[in-house]
Amino acid sequence: MSTDPSDLHARRLAAVRDRAREIGIDHVVVYSGEDMAYLTGERMDSHERLTAMVVPVGDGVPLLVVPALELTHALRVAADRVGAELHPWADGTDAVPLVAGTVSGRVAVSTAMPALHLVPLQLGVDGEVVLASEVIDHVRAVKTPSEVEQLAEAARRIDAVHARMGEFLVVGRTEAQVGELITAAIEQEGLAHAEFVIVGSGPNGADPHHGVSERVIERGDVVVVDIGGPLPSGYHSDCTRTYSMGAPAAGVAETHAVLEEAQSLARNAVRPGIAIGEVDAAARDHLAAAGLGELFVHRTGHGIGMGLHEPPFVAPGADTVLVEGMTFSVEPGIYQAGRWGARLEDIVAVTADGRRDLNTGDRGLRVL
Repeated sequence: MSTDPSDLHARRLAAVRDRAREIGIDHVVVYSGEDMAYLTGERMDSHERLTAMVVPVGDGVPLLVVPALELTHALRVAADRVGAELHPWADGTDAVPLVAGTVSGRVAVSTAMPALHLVPLQLGVDGEVVLASEVIDHVRAVKTPSEVEQLAEAARRIDAVHARMGEFLVVGRTEAQVGELITAAIEQEGLAHAEFVIVGSGPNGADPHHGVSERVIERGDVVVVDIGGPLPSGYHSDCTRTYSMGAPAAGVAETHAVLEEAQSLARNAVRPGIAIGEVDAAARDHLAAAGLGELFVHRTGHGIGMGLHEPPFVAPGADTVLVEGMTFSVEPGIYQAGRWGARLEDIVAVTADGRRDLNTGDRGLRVL
């Protein structure tokens, strides 16, 4: 298989066109950010100035509409990778008609396009505007072996940060201080930056998306640490472990053991051909049988790749059929409001006959 970046991105674009043709889409409008980076190799962040690539599904050259002041060498190289024609526009010009005037029929638009651009585009298009979930997201959801290896490397580096948690989580430090140390360690491991750091100590651990605070970590606290960051290539990591500051209180270790069993059952359920909702059910049913079902308040996981959260989603009743190359988190949690919480998260990849765990660190309740 060729490793030429131009060949890689050309194949991705061809896959998007094939998928669009399959479901009756005439044009795809790719917005800046993750979709653009996936297809061209250049993120091209856009704010109030519209950046978009129009991809005709049949014959025709893609059109890359960009603000003139953003026309860099890197952007020209990205356009060349996919054979796109550049159309720079200057301030004082309304860029939306440049896009709307080149599309018709059923037009699929990146889900990340903001209303600032999407609403005028809908009004200006001669045809039907739909979300590109079943086009771009569908293609992005199935990773190549090379992409899986990128995610495995990102996972290895975030595992290395968790392995050092005894250096960071210390009684008497605030969550924010611990978060600063973790952020530095994430960067030391060669990840591009810390995408997020959650240090939920004591009652804060019962808030799944807590973040950090000025709360001082105390002896006896249970602490949820959820961290992640991307490689320079853009592929993400995301891993959660739960720690106890000294011997845990009565019932904590036993409850965490049930959580470990639930997560193991969910990971073991992963294989091609099943609905992804069955992975969620494996964890959820086990927690419910143990009387902990009401304390599990979120889905079991989310897809991961160039996006931290991307399809497929591991949610109750989700009917996406797993195929080799899909990658997602498996992260059941238990949250006792006002007291403590616990979550256990790993990234897995669907293989030809089962799964591969990309995170390999110890999953037990670690006593510091």
